[in-house]
Amino acid sequence: MPLTLLSIAAFAALGAWTRYGQTLLVQAMFGRAFPWATLSINVLGSFLMGFLFFATLERVNLSPELRTGLLTGGLGAYTTFSTFSLETTNLFEGGEALRGLLYIGASVLLSLFAAMLGAFLSRNLGA
Repeated sequence: MPLTLLSIAAFAALGAWTRYGQTLLVQAMFGRAFPWATLSINVLGSFLMGFLFFATLERVNLSPELRTGLLTGGLGAYTTFSTFSLETTNLFEGGEALRGLLYIGASVLLSLFAAMLGAFLSRNLGA
């Protein structure tokens, strides 16, 4: 149990730093008028979760502690559903209902597709 908790903490730090760096990069490239940074993090995080969940279950032999650290700590800190919820609220409260709905639809559909694509690729690469 202590090794699992340490693994979660270490990967959570990496996930949070990655999220912050990606946010700065995407906002510098596309601005802040639309929450592109959070959308890109949620879609990439969904892809990685779909890919790594099955890759580490079916193809790559990781210890349970390391796998939990990677998936729960790393991707848990990297993905941003709470930020998505707040940004959606801000769009609606700011009178941007259409952008809010677009953001909800894009986030759900793209993230679901990314998770499915990650799972498919994980199971079929090299097969």
